[in-house]
Amino acid sequence: MNPLPRSASVTPESAALTVEERATFERDGLLVLKGWSSPALVSAARDASTRQLDAREGPLELEAEVGYPGAPASTATPGGKTVRRLLRAYDRGDAFRELSTSAALGQVLRELMLPDDGSGTVLMAQAHHNCVMTKMPSYSSQTNWHQDVRYWSYQRPELVSAWFALGSETEENGCLSFIPGTHRMNFGRDRLDEQLFLRVDREDNQALLATVVTPSLEAGDLVLFHCRLFHAAGRNRTQETKFSLVCTYRTEDNLPLVGTKSGSVQDLGLAPR
Repeated sequence: MNPLPRSASVTPESAALTVEERATFERDGLLVLKGWSSPALVSAARDASTRQLDAREGPLELEAEVGYPGAPASTATPGGKTVRRLLRAYDRGDAFRELSTSAALGQVLRELMLPDDGSGTVLMAQAHHNCVMTKMPSYSSQTNWHQDVRYWSYQRPELVSAWFALGSETEENGCLSFIPGTHRMNFGRDRLDEQLFLRVDREDNQALLATVVTPSLEAGDLVLFHCRLFHAAGRNRTQETKFSLVCTYRTEDNLPLVGTKSGSVQDLGLAPR
């Protein structure tokens, strides 16, 4: 397994990327920002996530409804009520709103997504992601290699997702892995299965898998990754639930297609710093 590309040194206080950091994201489709979120804000978001999961406060997505490897076969089988995601995170409390729409985050996203003059606006998509991933013990599933944009409908496949670690994330509890640079590649339908996951039985795809990086995260770390970047996640083999907030962003000129899920909810603008 290859070493992870250099983590960025940017913090909310500086909220500015170096030329090298911007080049890293352009090349790899991935940037890790260590210690991005304040401990107090992370603690508030994690406490809210725990309370809402315990209360099963909807809207929710269940592992059995998705049916990925390792998930319960149905809601009627053991573990069938295991929650996969707390949906509509932005509406779940101040901590989630502050993490997902802060001016500091907006500045970094504008540096990655907008022209050099910084003109334009970045918006948070409410129809996709905008959730707390609740990878629970025993019945959490494995997510195979995929691109998030496969089921999204925008004028251009140019969106960026932000993954906020609300606790430690390792291979043991099912952290994310990435294939750097795949956001710049084109994949024929023959390299994907019927669900648009990357086929691991193909030699050309196996060559890509030799380049996988798996960042271990601590509470407060932030990962930014391109919507076309192939990524995957394992099962949680620990006894503690892993919480992560994930949101997705587009530029104002990259409109969702009319009549699709992507355009079903009004998106939120991130205020300038």
